Amino acid sequence: MLLSAIIIVLCIAGNKLSAKIGVPGLIVFLGLGMLFGSDGLLKIPFDDFITTERLCSICLVFIMFCGGFSTNWEAAKPVALRAGILSSLGTILTAFITTLGCHFLIGFELKESFLIGAVISSTDAASVFSILRGKKLNLKGGLASLLEIESGSNDPFSYMLTIIALAIMGTSDISSLGVTALCQVLFGVLFGFGIAYLAVLVLRKTKIAHNGFDTIFMIAVIFAAYAAPAMIGGNGYLSVYIAGIFIGNSPIKHKAELVHFFDGITGLCQILLFFILGLLSNPSELPAIILPALAVFLVLTFISRPVAVFAICSVGYSIKEKLFIAWAGLRGASSIVFAITAVVSTAYGDSKIFNIVMCVCLISVAFQGTLLPFFAKKLGLIDDGSSVMKTFNDYQDETPQFNMMRVYVSENYRWCGKKISEISIPEDSLVLMIKRNDTTIVPRGDTVIEAGDDVILSIPSYYDNDDIALKEEKIDKSHNWANKRIADLKLPTNCLIIMVKREGETIIPNGSTVIMPEDILVINEQN
Repeated sequence: MLLSAIIIVLCIAGNKLSAKIGVPGLIVFLGLGMLFGSDGLLKIPFDDFITTERLCSICLVFIMFCGGFSTNWEAAKPVALRAGILSSLGTILTAFITTLGCHFLIGFELKESFLIGAVISSTDAASVFSILRGKKLNLKGGLASLLEIESGSNDPFSYMLTIIALAIMGTSDISSLGVTALCQVLFGVLFGFGIAYLAVLVLRKTKIAHNGFDTIFMIAVIFAAYAAPAMIGGNGYLSVYIAGIFIGNSPIKHKAELVHFFDGITGLCQILLFFILGLLSNPSELPAIILPALAVFLVLTFISRPVAVFAICSVGYSIKEKLFIAWAGLRGASSIVFAITAVVSTAYGDSKIFNIVMCVCLISVAFQGTLLPFFAKKLGLIDDGSSVMKTFNDYQDETPQFNMMRVYVSENYRWCGKKISEISIPEDSLVLMIKRNDTTIVPRGDTVIEAGDDVILSIPSYYDNDDIALKEEKIDKSHNWANKRIADLKLPTNCLIIMVKREGETIIPNGSTVIMPEDILVINEQN
């Protein structure tokens, strides 16, 4: 347990460091796993592919559900159809082109080439989400939503192709492959929507959220959405992703808390998944397969992915946008997990594919992921007037899009005696009402503001609050600030008193506000 705690802390610290030097944090998690592994410094022996496959599959299920749950459908709807075609037909096309490249250009046997193409055909949701959010890539033309939906929904199709490839290897009877593919998609879709509908019904009709059991209930929903279709030949990954989108965009209680809970779960799953994969790998074996792995990466990145993207996005996207979409096809954990599925399968069982796919994914995340922000800027696709976070359900519907602000108008205030149309208020703000004595006035442009009025404004909410660092300061009689005006305090330039709590009341201070003993100050202090 102590070792696990140390590993998690190191991964968190490494993730912070990677953000500063511009390297995807997932590389750090993999690197730490290798460092702890049998070829690393701690020499922890670990070669259990079966346990790894089970643990990583669970992590992948949570990551896919959270990806769907955090998808803002309103923001994604305009590109949903194109993203769906790219994640399905695009994944299949990528797999077949990669198969041809592996067989005719690199020299793999045909069935093995198809297995490699199937395993590595999907883009990785964890890698794409991590970079889009971590780098706050505000992309034009709905590209963030396109990449988000594609990377979150193409894993099921890659998994389906992997199952088909293993079925071809294990038997000469391929007549049932069409039925297998149909069952994968059909049961995945039906169970995804069905379980999600029942879950939303429970969350809306019961008081389970009031007791804090809604998060526990959601974990049960995730397990059911994956396992139920998988037991009868359906695609559990597709089911769990659809369930995530349906539930995340439904009007349920305490959605904000669920979003933040699943953000934490996703982070933990990413750490666990990539660390275990790093622990399982043996860096000493990578030099033997580096050349074929590099060749697969080149075929995948510069032939298969671009051909699929340019074919499917031929209409409605510029050359620059298509180039960026092609470059954003990062490979990662899902491909490695599917490779492990092939290793533990009795139809294949060769660990060579794990090392090849691991190497390809390392190159992809390190090379493509690191250069993704650079290419976005170079191709002129950064939208400074928007936020990539709007494509996620951090902006869910139960959070108000505006706040109300009260302005008291004294006799000397500049608004006193003026019409609403004559006063200057912040852009995107609106005068909602005027409180005058015991009456409420619905204002118009010619409404005159009088002394003693309370003017109620609606102002836009601020969401990107990563830079806000608030702390509370309790003032006692011996405090240096007690009985002094704020203007007389020698505050650091990075410090601002934004609120005073006094005897149950909240005071918005100015320079003449006197700080009294027993006050609680709310301070914005930047490092």
